[in-house]
Amino acid sequence: MAVLPAVLRRHWLLAVFLVAGTALRVLATIAYQPGIIYVDSQQYLFNIELLKPDQLNPIGYSIALKPLIDLGGITFVVIVQHVAGLLMGIAIYALARRLTAYRWLSALAAAPLLLDAYQVQIEQNVMAETLFDVLLVGILWLLLAKLNWKTAAAVGVLVGAAFSVRAIGVTLLLAVVLYVGWRRALVVIAGFAVVAGAYVGYFHAETGRWGFTGAGSQVLYGRTAVVADCAPSPLCPKEPLGQRQGVDYYAHTPLPAGTTPAQATAFAHEVIKHQPLDVAWAVLKDFAKGFAPTRTTSPNDVPLSRWQFQLTYPNLQDINTAAFAVKFGGEEPQVVHTPAAILRAYQLNGGYTSGTLLGLGALIALVAGVHGRGTRRASEAAIARAALFPAAAGIVLLLGSAAFEFSWRYQLPALVFFPLAGAIGLRALLGKDQARPALAAYPDPVDAQATKGFTKAFAPIVVVIAAYNEAGGIGPVLANMPKICAGMPVDVLVVVDGATDDTAAIAQQAGASVVVADSNRGQGAALRLGYHVAAQGGAQYIVTTDADGQYANDELDVLLQPILDDRADFVTGSRRLGAEDADSRLRWLGVRVFAVLASILTRRRLTDTSFGFRAMRAELATAVTLREPQYQSSELLLGVLAQKARVVELPMTMRRRGDGTSKKGPGLVYGANYARVMTTTWLREYVLRRARRTPSGRTA
Repeated sequence: MAVLPAVLRRHWLLAVFLVAGTALRVLATIAYQPGIIYVDSQQYLFNIELLKPDQLNPIGYSIALKPLIDLGGITFVVIVQHVAGLLMGIAIYALARRLTAYRWLSALAAAPLLLDAYQVQIEQNVMAETLFDVLLVGILWLLLAKLNWKTAAAVGVLVGAAFSVRAIGVTLLLAVVLYVGWRRALVVIAGFAVVAGAYVGYFHAETGRWGFTGAGSQVLYGRTAVVADCAPSPLCPKEPLGQRQGVDYYAHTPLPAGTTPAQATAFAHEVIKHQPLDVAWAVLKDFAKGFAPTRTTSPNDVPLSRWQFQLTYPNLQDINTAAFAVKFGGEEPQVVHTPAAILRAYQLNGGYTSGTLLGLGALIALVAGVHGRGTRRASEAAIARAALFPAAAGIVLLLGSAAFEFSWRYQLPALVFFPLAGAIGLRALLGKDQARPALAAYPDPVDAQATKGFTKAFAPIVVVIAAYNEAGGIGPVLANMPKICAGMPVDVLVVVDGATDDTAAIAQQAGASVVVADSNRGQGAALRLGYHVAAQGGAQYIVTTDADGQYANDELDVLLQPILDDRADFVTGSRRLGAEDADSRLRWLGVRVFAVLASILTRRRLTDTSFGFRAMRAELATAVTLREPQYQSSELLLGVLAQKARVVELPMTMRRRGDGTSKKGPGLVYGANYARVMTTTWLREYVLRRARRTPSGRTA
């Protein structure tokens, strides 16, 4: 049973999204009973026995519906679809993690599928979209997780299956073939041909003609009728250009009297032949609509309201709706008001994924793919290339859908492709995650080994320095450390974090106490060890500074004074209030961004969350929960504030590093992990932990 809490801690953000996504789906199942029956739903249900291939929709979904309807009716169908929606979110997360995307980034890639209200709504419909999305996720896994000849053949079969569910699935074949290369492309095409060939053969056997759907001619006519600059004829719309109905109207309204589907197809071909740019521009405009920041209905488009939760049961004006609900669901269609109202409010007030963010995900993937072409490391180049496929597949699929008509329903596959593409692409651009596993409670085995046999009675003030391979810089730092502060002696404790140089020997020669951890765990782990060792040795006040000479030791008395005056429990310097010799514009920006984030989270003004020159009461340092081995400064600061300790910021000086190079890693990677630690600490200390301990040494 202990395994489950450990899993939840590692994947806590995904778990939060899963809980929220499950709640949305439970509400939908309760709100719309037995499920939502749209016009196309009737066609799918009607065809589960006949399986006529020449209808408007392919028969793949009807084939899948039959056993589900037999088992539990429409309610069982939508429950299965909701479970599939949750499993798709988990699958996207797992795939992103397999491709070494950071946990938080992987969770964000899964979030749109789990939390988007339009995704939940379509799962509550008896519609083919959920099954289609499941096949898309299967294709992604087979292609990106482990591509070989067998999986290439399986991908071809899944593309064929997607084609049998929604005809637009055939466009995926282009993206797949371009990704796998020409040799494996032959295997993919062979797998696709098996399914598609069987489908076309069945179509011929049932209808006596070759084809795969009954929708083609009029849908193409609908697209071209909107832009056709044509002479008066039965098929040429009477309205002038710019005043015509939308594609949906011409595609689904019966053809003018005296005309045939063959004539409509010929008309469409003539328009494409003579007005290719007009048709292409119309398609591109519809394609671009999917990347709008909000979801609205453009004139003459399929109404967005069709895919929104309603307070009354939709489409009841069609008498077949109730009849199908009773026949296949066993009950009259009904809406339970309260859960429906909650879902509608959520959907209409931002409970969906912005198209602009989806477009950003695709753009990041494309940039990463281009950038990866210049990467020498094969593993990193492979990750960058992997980002290209979901981006390209999403673009091809949505562009193919827009070639016929725009509907927000047809944009839902973007929730599968673009967040994943962006997550993989961002991972490729930022580099491998430098974060290490969370620390166990103190003392862990490394702590116990480091402190074995160590005993010392410390002065009231102890300066704790974490050091990893700092032989070139720690000497001057220790030499310049004050011996007396505010009339009290000062001791120095250096925690050597698995160093491979002479840091420990140099520190001992300078008169510092030294504790050596036998493995490099990170600054946070070293400082936590130092806090406990100092407190156990009798220290009253603990000060932290770095081993690289960036802070002015002569400001020690200024730093400690608010605590000695009993005006504070924790004091941190601030380069923004004082002086900074910045060597990185990115770091300069990061200090300000994270100060704003911390101020929002803690509801108090902070100017610098990562300043390493700090002072605190010893009992406070050991009372705060510290689990972060590396990016520890914000964890300590937010933990102290959550303890209701009095925190003061003072203007201090920060110089450039005196020796060596920073261990923090690339700026963007460091920033991403720093943000992760700050937000997870806030969640743990401010949201999940209700009992607040009051540190001793202050009035509650």
